[in-house]
Amino acid sequence: MKSFEKLRDRLAIPLIAAPMFLVSNPKMAMAACREGILGTFPAHCTRTRDVFEDWLKEMEEGFKEDGASSYAPYGVNLVVHPTNQRCEGDLELCIKYKVPVILTSKGAPGDIFKQIHDYGGYILHDVASKRHAEKALEGGADGLIAVCGGAGGHTGTINPFSLVNEIRQLTDKPIVLAGGMTTGRDILAAQVMGADLVYMGTRFIATHEANVTDEYRQMLCDTNANDVFFTAALDGAPANWLKPSLLAAGIDLDELVRTPATEVMSADKVKGRYKNIYSAGHGVGNIHKVDSVAHVCQRLKSEYGEAISTLNGLQRLAS
Repeated sequence: MKSFEKLRDRLAIPLIAAPMFLVSNPKMAMAACREGILGTFPAHCTRTRDVFEDWLKEMEEGFKEDGASSYAPYGVNLVVHPTNQRCEGDLELCIKYKVPVILTSKGAPGDIFKQIHDYGGYILHDVASKRHAEKALEGGADGLIAVCGGAGGHTGTINPFSLVNEIRQLTDKPIVLAGGMTTGRDILAAQVMGADLVYMGTRFIATHEANVTDEYRQMLCDTNANDVFFTAALDGAPANWLKPSLLAAGIDLDELVRTPATEVMSADKVKGRYKNIYSAGHGVGNIHKVDSVAHVCQRLKSEYGEAISTLNGLQRLAS
C-alpha cells in the first residue's frame, strides 16, 4: 500500500471505520472490509501481544476467503508515544503480518515510520492542530487524520473547516477528517471542503459486531449531541463522553467542569471508567437503532451515491 491512489482504488467510498479502544475488533474490521470500507482496530485493544497476534491471524485468514481481492484493506492503530511500552512488540507484529495501513497516534517518531515504510505499509497519523501536523509530516507520515471538535473518545477541539484549511496550507498529502460525521452526505461534504477520506467511529459502535454492552448500544440510540460531555479530567486528555454514563457511574458533572485540564480526577472517583463510562461524538443524535456493520456500510454507500447525485443536480442548476 505504497500510494494513496492504490488505497483509494480499493475503497467503495472514501471511508475508514475508525479504531476504537475496547470497541473495535477483527470481526468488526472484517465486516467493513467486505463492504469496501477500510476496517480497523487498535493494537492496544488486546491485553497481550499474543492476543494481538491472534487478531492479525484472524484478519489474514479473512482475506484468504473467496472474493477477498474485492475487499478494502485493513488498518491497525499504534500508539507510538514513548510511554507505550508495547509499541515495539506490536510494531514487530505489524511488520511480520505486513498490515497494509498503520494509523499512528500520540507521537511522530521517524524511525517507526521508516520501519513501516520498509515493508510497504501506509501511514496515517492523528493530528489535532497545525503544529501536530507539522511534526507528523517531518516524521514522514503519508497522510494526516484531522481529529476535530465533535469526535468521540479522545478528541480535538478545532472546527473542521479551520483545521483542514490550516493543514492543507502545509501539504498536498491526504487528509482524513474525523469528528461528528454519520452519513454518506457527510462524507461527500468532507471531500468538498478539502478532505480526502472520512474517519467515522461512533456510527459503528451501535452495531452487533462491536465489543460493547447492550446498555451502551441502547444509550447511543437514546441520546443526542446535547448528551455529549467534553472533559480532560478523566485521564488527562480531551475527550467526549456520554452524560448518562457519567451520571450512572456516580460522577459529579459539576466537579468535572471545575477540574482543570491539567488535573485528573482521582482513580476512586472514576472506577472502571473505560468499562462503564461510554464515549460518543457529536453525531450520536443520528443513530436510532442497532444494526450490523454490513447494513451500516451499505446505507452509507447508498447515501453517498445519493449525495453525489444531488450535488450534480445543483451544479447543473448553477450552470
